[in-house]
Amino acid sequence: MTDSFLPRWRLKTEGIIMPDERLPTGQMVVVGLQHVVAMFGSTVLAPILMGFDPNVSILFSGLATLIFFFIVGGRVPSYLGSSFAFIGPVLVATGASVGSPNPNIPLALGGIIAAGALYFLIGIVVQMAGHRWIERLMPPVVTGAIVAAIGLVLAPIAINSASGVTPDNAAGSDFARWIALATVVAVGFVAVYAPGTLRRLPVLIGGAAGYLLYYICANILGLGQPIDFTRIGQAAWFGLPTFQSPVFDIRAVSLIAPVAIILVAENLGHIKAIGAMTGRNLDPYLGRAFMGDGLSTMLSGAAGGTGMTTYAENMGVMAVTRIYSTLVFIIAAGFALLLGLSPKFGAFISTIPGPVLGGLSIVVFGLIAATAGRIWVENRVDFSNPRNLITVAVALVLGAGNFKLNVGGFTLDGIGTATFGAIILYHILRMAPGPVERPQAAE
Repeated sequence: MTDSFLPRWRLKTEGIIMPDERLPTGQMVVVGLQHVVAMFGSTVLAPILMGFDPNVSILFSGLATLIFFFIVGGRVPSYLGSSFAFIGPVLVATGASVGSPNPNIPLALGGIIAAGALYFLIGIVVQMAGHRWIERLMPPVVTGAIVAAIGLVLAPIAINSASGVTPDNAAGSDFARWIALATVVAVGFVAVYAPGTLRRLPVLIGGAAGYLLYYICANILGLGQPIDFTRIGQAAWFGLPTFQSPVFDIRAVSLIAPVAIILVAENLGHIKAIGAMTGRNLDPYLGRAFMGDGLSTMLSGAAGGTGMTTYAENMGVMAVTRIYSTLVFIIAAGFALLLGLSPKFGAFISTIPGPVLGGLSIVVFGLIAATAGRIWVENRVDFSNPRNLITVAVALVLGAGNFKLNVGGFTLDGIGTATFGAIILYHILRMAPGPVERPQAAE
């Protein structure tokens, strides 16, 4: 590394490519495009599930990646995309149905901006005081409990979508359920059996398989509502997406702002994982990374986009290719900006059938909950300790049951009560005599 604001990337043609190194230009472009493909499925799926314009979210994923790049001085390789942690709170705060147009997006945007502001402030504190206090406040047992609760809160939303439940059809349909299950199986097959890097794109490829199956069954065989491609032909190739302005509502803010806590834990694990892969200590950049994510989330929310976070999918690409050059993410961000400025691309995304989204939701929301298990296993959380067991047990039921609590005139839903409940309960029980685990950061 150099002492300048940005690294002076050294050309290297083989072996491991470190953050301050680069490949020849042609190879860099190909690797950057691969990162766009890796982030694509999740970054597009999250806004669709919340009823947002995917073009806006794709556009701001590119801008967010550029913001992050410059705030960390080009030292931390990372791509930023739509965060799934916002899905539950946004749907609850806006009263929207998964995969349907959201009429209350401005309310969600106010909460997203508040979450970004809180995230940014935490970044400032970490930059000034270090990051150890975060690990003490949210040890792995607490982080895992919160993550699991988010996945469980989302479960009924996924099932309704997969069942084809709509305001006009409360019972759903068997056709929708079979399509959703076929999509789930397709995602699983890609994740387990696909060759090479294709295995890292299960949501994208599995969703495409579900889309094709739905088209055959509905448009050709007439078994369901056919896909309407009219809007694709009418849409322009290039143009600005539909931006929206935020509205600040205390209830929506109280529901969505706590997501910042999840983003902190998530980013902390990502930065430590990248540090382990590159063999470099990136802890000094944690505060700046939090500030980059927070600022990106505020900017995205101010114009109609989703909250942003660092992406594990792109970390997977780095692990496979062993190319960690931060210049790659400038290229990836450029591709994302081009996609975000294509209304035709957005029109195509809007044709994805509800049952296909439902099938993808089952997998994605389930993976969110299952991530908790990975956090607990990797950090050797001791569930024979009643402090850990009770903390997790209470958080899971508060989340799964969507336990609501009125506090000072506003209402916390299941995600909020599970988040604050896990943190507060753990530290109350921690005051009792007995062995206390040394906090460890999740990978």
